[in-house]
Amino acid sequence: MATLNRPGAPDGHICGIDTAMEVIGGKWKVLILWALHEHPYRRFGELRRLLPGITEKVLASHLREMEADGIVGRVSYDEVPPRVEYSLTEDGARLNASLEPLAAWGRERADRQG
Repeated sequence: MATLNRPGAPDGHICGIDTAMEVIGGKWKVLILWALHEHPYRRFGELRRLLPGITEKVLASHLREMEADGIVGRVSYDEVPPRVEYSLTEDGARLNASLEPLAAWGRERADRQG
């Protein structure tokens, strides 16, 4: 199978969209971004309650991936019981802002379709 590359693109990406989709691909990552935008500095259990239907395993996995991608920050407090909070990084906030036009399109479409 042939791979489409930008000329001189060592990473094999065609455009910015495929790069972004690697970071936000799937149903839950975009919703995690939005939840952290609407409710900054949330603990794991709080995020889980904000995202009905997500499993603990999926949430934990996505948070780890998003932290590795520099989109989500994780702060662990040296307390008993242990406390960990998640928030958007600057890059995560910029990514979330770039998704706002897509959210507006989705709201308009939903309104038109009733």
